[in-house]
Amino acid sequence: PLVHPSSEPTAAMETVSIAFEYDTVVNIERALVKAQDNAFDYILVPLVHPSFERQTSNGLEERRLPLTRSDMLLSSSSWNQNIVGKFSEWINFDSQVEAQRHNARKVFKQEVAWATHLGLSAALLPEVYWDCANYASAVNSVLMNVTYMKFWIRVPLSSRKKQMLISQGVKEENIKIEREDHPWECWTRFKTLCGHPKSLGVVLEITQDVPEDWEIDRWYSEPVVAVVLPVSVFLTNSKGFPVLSKRHQAIVKRLFGIGVQVIVKGNITHPKGSVVYQQYVTWLWKQVPPLTQLEKYERPYWDYLQAPLQPLMDNLESQTYETFEKDPIKYSQYQKAIALALATDPFLQGKEQIVLMVLGAGRGPLVNAAMRASKETGKKLKLYALEKNPNAVNTLLNLTFNNPDWKDVTVISTDIRKYGGDIKADIIVSELLGSFGDNELSPECLYGAEDLLKVGGVSIPQQYESFIAPISSCKLYGEARTVYDEDALKNFETAYVVNLHAINVLDTAKSCFEFVHPSREDHDCSRHKTMKFKIEHSAMLHGFAGYFDSRLYGDVHISILPETFTENMFSWFPLYFPIRQPTYLKAGSELEVNFLRLANTKQVWYEWSFSTDDVQSFNHNPNGRSWWIGL
Repeated sequence: PLVHPSSEPTAAMETVSIAFEYDTVVNIERALVKAQDNAFDYILVPLVHPSFERQTSNGLEERRLPLTRSDMLLSSSSWNQNIVGKFSEWINFDSQVEAQRHNARKVFKQEVAWATHLGLSAALLPEVYWDCANYASAVNSVLMNVTYMKFWIRVPLSSRKKQMLISQGVKEENIKIEREDHPWECWTRFKTLCGHPKSLGVVLEITQDVPEDWEIDRWYSEPVVAVVLPVSVFLTNSKGFPVLSKRHQAIVKRLFGIGVQVIVKGNITHPKGSVVYQQYVTWLWKQVPPLTQLEKYERPYWDYLQAPLQPLMDNLESQTYETFEKDPIKYSQYQKAIALALATDPFLQGKEQIVLMVLGAGRGPLVNAAMRASKETGKKLKLYALEKNPNAVNTLLNLTFNNPDWKDVTVISTDIRKYGGDIKADIIVSELLGSFGDNELSPECLYGAEDLLKVGGVSIPQQYESFIAPISSCKLYGEARTVYDEDALKNFETAYVVNLHAINVLDTAKSCFEFVHPSREDHDCSRHKTMKFKIEHSAMLHGFAGYFDSRLYGDVHISILPETFTENMFSWFPLYFPIRQPTYLKAGSELEVNFLRLANTKQVWYEWSFSTDDVQSFNHNPNGRSWWIGL
C-alpha cells in the first residue's frame, strides 16, 4: 500500500515511503507510471512549468493559453495520493523591487488555488532564506485558510554558502558561516514568523558537506517530514551501484527514527535507472535495528501527551493497575530493596517478626514482592495492606480468601494519612511516586502516615529527587497547543506525562526537589529551586522535561533520569512542562530556570519560569490557576 504523502512523521511507520522528484515533467502520466514501475510511492512535480515566469499586473492576467497541464490527465485519487506539487522556485517574495514582491504574492496565490483545485495532500515550498518576512506572511495567510493540505518547505542540511566555498577549494576550518547563512537559523526565523504551525513541515535536503552531530540533534526535534537524497551525494561501489557514505547513512538512519520519508532527486545516469536508488534506500531502511519488545510496547506513546494521574482525588481503574503490574523490573527492584533492608538494617535485626505495611497496596504487587523478599532472607513478616480505593480493597480481600500465601495478610481500607490504628510498622513500603517524583503527592502521603512507623523504622523509598532539563521539540509544543481549546492558556500551564522521543535535550538535567523519608522534623512540602543551564549551541526552547531518581533502600534505585535510567522499566514516562511561547536561545547563553512547588489546604501545584540575558518569561501556572493536584 502507498504511504500517503501528507502522512504525519511518526516513528511507528512499518515501512519507508520513497518518492522521486522531477525538475520538470513533459508527460505526467508517463512520469508517474515510470516511477511506480520503479517502486516509488509518489512523485514531486512542478505545479507550473519552472520557466513560466509571469506577471500579474491587474489581479490574475487574462489568459488565452493554459497556465499549466490539465487536471484531467490524472484521476482525483492519483492527484491526492501520488503527486506532491512544487511551487515555482523563481518566486521572490522578499525582492528589493516592490513590483516583484507584489507579483510574487499573486503568483503564489494562483498556484495555491491550483494545488487546492487538484486536491493535493501536500505541496513543496521553495527554499527559505534569512530575509523571509514577506515569504512568511504570504505562507501564513494561506496556512490560515487552507487546512486540508500540508505545506512542506525545502531546507538544505548544510549552508549553501559553505558548500560553494568548499567546492572552490576553501578549507572547511577557514570557513565561517554567519547566522543569516545557516539553514537551521533561516528555518527557525521563518517558522517563528509563521507562528509555529503544525501544518508546516521540513523537507531536509542532504548535502555533500556533513555537519556536526549537534546540528543533526537539532533537526531531530524539528518537524522533518522527508529527506531529499540528491543523486550527487551518492558514491559508486565496486559493483557500480549507488551507495551513501557511512556518515550520510548514519544521518538518514537516525532520521528514520522519527518516521521521515525519502525523496530521490537528480539526473539518473545508471543503466538500470532510478530503481537502483529505490532499492538502496529500502536496503538502508532495513539496516535500522528492529525495535525491542519494550520499544514496541512504548511506541504508541512516543511524544503522546497524557494527563498525569490524580491518585488521591480519583480511584484508579483495574486496567491502570494491570498496566503498572506488567512492569517486572520495578517490583524486582522493590524486592531487592526490601530484602536488603530485612538483611542489613540495624533496626530490623533480632526481631522475631517484622511488621511491614504496604501503604497504597493497589491490587497487591508490593505485598507479593515483600513475600518474596521474606522467603529470600528467611525473615518472618507480619503484613498489612492499606488501600483507600474500595474497588482495589475488594481485590485484596479476595486474595486473602483465595490465595493461601495471603491468608495472614491484614487488609485495611483507609486513607493512609487518616488511619488512626494502634499498630506501628517496623518498615513501610509504598509506590506513590509520579513521573516527577513528588507530583502524585508522595511527600504529603508519607509525611501524613509517619505516625504509622516506629521511631527508627525504615521507609521504602528512603529518598527521591526530581530533575529538570530544557528541551526543544516542535512535536510536543504543537501537541500541547491543542490539548484544550487551541492556544488556551491552560494548554501551556499543565504538565503532561509523555514518552519523550523526537526531542533535543539542550543541557544535562539538574536536580530540582528532594524528599527524604522518614523525616520527623520537617514536613513542609513547599519547595523553590533555581537552576542554571549552559546553552552551548543556538536552539529553540519549547519547555522542560521532568524526571526522577529514587533511592529505595541502600544502593537500590529506580530511575527514569536518562543518566541513571533503570533499564527496561516502563511504569513511568517523564513529565513535559510546556512554555507558552517558543523562545530562541543564543549559543553560549545561560538559561536560568525557576521551579516552585506550592500548596494550600486542598491543592498542590507547580509554577515555572525562565530567563536569559535577553528574555524574561512570565510565571506559568501562578496559584495553580490552570493545573493542580488535589489533596
